[in-house]
This record gives sequence, structure tokens and C-alpha cells, in this order.
Amino acid sequence: MPRPDGIGAPVVQLRNIHKRFPGVHALRGVKLDVHSGEVVALLGENGAGKSTLMKIVGGVEQPDSGEVRIDGVPTVLPDVQAAAAHGIAFIHQELNLLDNLDVAGNVLLGREPTWSILRLVDRQKMRDAVRPYLAQLGLEVSPDTPVAALSIAQQQLVEIAKALSLDARVLVMDEPTSSLTLAETSRLHAVVTALRDRGVAIIYITHRLGEVRAIADRAVVLRDGANAGGLGREELTHDAMIRLMVGRDLDVASRPPHVQEWRDRFRVEALRTQRYPKQAVSFTVGRGEILGMAGLVGAGRSEIAQAIFGVDRPLAGRLVLDDEPLTIAGPTDAVRQGVFLVPEDRRSSGLMVDCSIRENVSLPALDRYARYGLVSGSWECVYAATICRQLQVKAPSIEVKAATLSGGNQQKVVLGKWLALDPKVLIVDEPTRGIDVGAKAELYRLLRGLAGDGLSILMISSDMEEILQLSDRVAVMHEGRLAGVLERAACTEARIMTLAVGQPPTAEGTARM
Repeated sequence: MPRPDGIGAPVVQLRNIHKRFPGVHALRGVKLDVHSGEVVALLGENGAGKSTLMKIVGGVEQPDSGEVRIDGVPTVLPDVQAAAAHGIAFIHQELNLLDNLDVAGNVLLGREPTWSILRLVDRQKMRDAVRPYLAQLGLEVSPDTPVAALSIAQQQLVEIAKALSLDARVLVMDEPTSSLTLAETSRLHAVVTALRDRGVAIIYITHRLGEVRAIADRAVVLRDGANAGGLGREELTHDAMIRLMVGRDLDVASRPPHVQEWRDRFRVEALRTQRYPKQAVSFTVGRGEILGMAGLVGAGRSEIAQAIFGVDRPLAGRLVLDDEPLTIAGPTDAVRQGVFLVPEDRRSSGLMVDCSIRENVSLPALDRYARYGLVSGSWECVYAATICRQLQVKAPSIEVKAATLSGGNQQKVVLGKWLALDPKVLIVDEPTRGIDVGAKAELYRLLRGLAGDGLSILMISSDMEEILQLSDRVAVMHEGRLAGVLERAACTEARIMTLAVGQPPTAEGTARM
């Protein structure tokens, strides 16, 4: 638990910080103090200015006005190297790894140990230096493992290991657990606690408010680019944090029990993936059902999604939709037959980040906006603008590049591009990764509405609250196999985790596959 009595002198102080981008006043006189030996949660909706403020701390951006103080001394941080020289390390929400290098190469990038007068890289020293950080985070991979071969969650842990290796005085963590499950999150929190006890100042950005209550000494909240207020340790309640973040109380009531009669509209029969060739997975998703899929990192959830959508060719298995067998050799076949995937990694797999919102939203259905083979830009604009309003995408214009959007708004665009195509089965992999509580509530209402219209939804999530709140049933994966399926009434965190770690299920609450 946090120890307020162990908090030391201010390490970083931000005074009256302003920052403008074209069409946006991103920061409006923001103030923030961070002391050694404390964890400060920085909260706010997407677009509130959190990431921009932290980029200023990390030397990525420069303030238009205001002052940055390090150890009480006014300091200019012109670049990342200058920030690092002052002991500031940054774990970014969007991964900054080189997938053509291995784990050790990424962790020690630019700081590789060398030998001989030729300054040859000492690979053995690199392995030895990196292993303790991997062990500290519970990441059971070799330092020689190519990053391209890792899951998103494992890559996120590599990003954290890289920051830990810098032995920083100030550690900025931007959504560090967005792809981690409970076990990995718990281990990371233990690491954060140990760093805080060593006197490290930690700025912790998260949309998972339960984490704030568990780990933070206090919280600072931004809204619309300005300070909205602060909360001390004893004031960190769920309602108080939301009220400051969105300026009102937010109704995020749990999903009521579903009353309609299930019909197994979508069936997955004996599906075998290349990752787990010996495990045959079978389950069903009903019409109008949200089937949550839980499990630990590496359990095979994303592999199932990719095999269904045709990204990876399954080794065996059968897909059935409305009692008709599906033949899916690739994503084009899946889309044509009404099966869609919102992928876990939105930037590399779900978006063309250098294209506009309009272009991303209309791309999967260009024929719907065309006449005589020519795409009508006005029709594109009408639909893209409608989707942006429906999903509350925060952007100056539908013509801005997707790369300029916050993570949550990027995810909304990925989801929005499928909505015009009359989906029958929607697979959403980590749908609210990096999305704030207000946007989550909107997305939850959207998914519930789609299910209410008869859509079959398979929702893969590492957020236990999300699984429990949205799912009509929960399928739990363990090491490539389906460990069990729980009816909604029997879904508890304890039961889900029991199945996730491979323990035998209890008879109570088990469901049909």
C-alpha cells in the first residue's frame, strides 16, 4: 500500500503549462507536482491532455508557455535525451519497439555493452543484463526472442522492462496495463510499489479506476486541457474520480440479465490454431448474445479470433453461421459473409494511420459510396460524420489523420468502419484498451445496442470488470484449450480465475459450450 509518510521533495514541477496544436488548445495552464517516493495517478478522458502533458515531461513536446522545474530548478527539456539525462523514463501507451530486433536488443537499445577495441556488441552481457528485468515482470521469454514473435501483452512487458533498465528517478507510465490480465497487472503493481519505496517518483496514467484505488497516493484530474481537481488517498472513490473526469455522474450500470431465448447462431467446432495445434476449441455464440472470452496472456484467445477471421489459417475446424457452413480462406471471405474483427492492435492491424478518419471509415465499403465506378466524396463525408457523432469521436474534422487521434478515438474509428457492412458476427479483441471511462460507457451502450439488434458478439478482454459487466456468458481459455464456459449468474472473478489458471471447474454455473 502507498506510504504518504515516505514521500520526499518535489522532483518534477509543472507551472502554468500551455500547449496548442492546429485547431486545438491542448493544455490550458496546467499545474502538476510529483514528489520522490509517491505514485500520482493522472486521470482524464481521452483528449483531456494527459499524454500531451507527459510528452512535455519526457522531452517529446515543448510547451508554448509555462515552466518545467526539475528538483526546483527551471529546466528546458529539448528532447528525449535531455529528459533521460535528468532521470526521466517513459512507458508509452503505444508500443515503441523494433520488431526486427530481439527482446534484449529492444531493452538495451542504444546502451548495448561492447567488447574489444572494435566495440563489438557483447550478446552474452546483454542477455545477462536483461534477464533480471524479465524475471521481475514475470515475462517467461528468452532475451533472444524476436519481438515480432511476442503477443501484444508480452511486448508491453518488454516496453516496461526497457524503462526499468534505465534506473529512472521519474517514471511515467501511460496505460501500462492496458493489455495485461489480472496476474500480470498484480505483478506490475508490486514492481511499482517497490520502485516507489526506493524513492522513485511515478506518474501513472490509467483508465482502470480500480488500479488507482489500489496503488496511487493521490490523483490529479485533467478535463478539457485544464486542471479539474485533485483527490487525496482517502478521497479516491470511483464516483469522485468519474465526477472530476467527466464533470457529472456517469451511469455505467451493469448489464441486466438477458431474457431472450438463445439460438446458437454462430458455432465454432473443433477449431485448431497453429499456436496450439493439439487443442480443439468448440463454442457457440447466440443471436443477440455477448460472449466474453477471458484468460491469461498467451492463453490463445487472439489466435482463435484471427483463425475465425482468416488472418491465420486454422489447422482444422468448422465454422457455422445460421446453420450454414462458412468457408473463410482470408479476411475478404469473412467480411463478405458478415464476420468482422476489431483487432487488438489497432494501429498496425485496424487502421491506416496516415489516412483520414473519412478514408478509414469508408475503405471497407467503397462500392457503397460509388456511382459508375467513381467514389463520391460527399457520400463518404456524410457517413463518416454520422459515425463520428454516433461514437462521439473527438476530432477537429473527419479529414484529420487517424495518427493524430487519441488511442480511444482510434478504437472508435476501427469499430465504426464495420458498422455500415451489416455485420452478423462481430469479434472485438480488447475493445476498450486505452479508452477512458466516458468513452467506455458509450462503447458499452453501443455493443449492447448491436446485440439487442441481433448481432452475435465475441468479446475478448483482459479487463475483468468489463468481462463481468458486459458478458451474457464467459468462455475461459487456458493454454490453448477452452477450460469452461460460465453462465452469467455464475460469473465471478474467482470462478473465472480458477478456470484461467487451469484448475478444474466446479459443477455450479457451468454452461453449454
